[in-house]
Amino acid sequence: MKKVLVTGAGGTVGLQVIRFLLSEGKYEITALELKDKHVYKRLKPFRKRINIVYGDVTDEQIIDALVKDHDIVIHLAGVLPSLANVREDLCKAVDFEGTKTIVNSIKDYNPDCFLLYASSTSIYGKQDNNEEITVKTKPNIDEYDYYSKYKLESEKYIKDNIKCYSIFRLAYILGDPGRESLIYNVPLKTEMEVLSAEDAGYAFVCAIDFMKNVNKKIFNVSGGVKFRTTYRDYLIKIFKTYGLSIRYLSTWLSAEKNYYGSFYADGDKLDDILHFRSKNLDVYYNLLDKYKITRLIPRLLALPFILIYSRKRKK
Repeated sequence: MKKVLVTGAGGTVGLQVIRFLLSEGKYEITALELKDKHVYKRLKPFRKRINIVYGDVTDEQIIDALVKDHDIVIHLAGVLPSLANVREDLCKAVDFEGTKTIVNSIKDYNPDCFLLYASSTSIYGKQDNNEEITVKTKPNIDEYDYYSKYKLESEKYIKDNIKCYSIFRLAYILGDPGRESLIYNVPLKTEMEVLSAEDAGYAFVCAIDFMKNVNKKIFNVSGGVKFRTTYRDYLIKIFKTYGLSIRYLSTWLSAEKNYYGSFYADGDKLDDILHFRSKNLDVYYNLLDKYKITRLIPRLLALPFILIYSRKRKK
């Protein structure tokens, strides 16, 4: 039975990875997370079926002990925008130094351990032609986009130091707005090819059976043509179902708008190998209908924003 370590296991994609690994019934699973009440609550349903370790990815002793004993590391831990782009020190410590710690442990103690690394398509930044982006497209990182900066530096460190890895550049992830923060640093008119959290999690799990096919390769991981939208249309849908949150209002108004989104000319390559796509945008939006009763007041407060964004779209 292969042993799989999942860092950032309590996050949006991490929870999906855990669920799919368990459904396979052939892995011994260890989840690594920072301990707080939200993470504890999310991982609690799995505590009898997986090993849960509370600790930091930058803790060399913990990482060394775990890496020595695992065949695969699915590395999802990181700091998301907008926090990542106002706390460069934190972003560097977690995203880059944490990845470096894992890579060094693999290199020194378990060189056959396979690393699946969650990078981001945000590294491409603003491009002249956002419909023809491939993994060969030159990154264009904004000065204050520390999130993308340290994702790219982590990619380079992985490629330079270990022999068994695959890098998944994830598109914008659609999670549950009731649990996860929206990524606020997106211009409203941005055209985006997004990805459901379920499909992202499934991609990582499927890759275990195809390690030879994906080894030493980088992939853009997105939902394909069925997941293309604009950020404005996406927000309108969120507001109509989930409503307005103070967290959204306070953060979006102040966040640097430096995530530009893209369509990916090579976005089908990984799906051709793994066949991980299963959903479309309508399925995702329908799942949010559960909030229409419980969040009536936030939905009413969101009406002015829906009207404003809808008018801008028509113009």
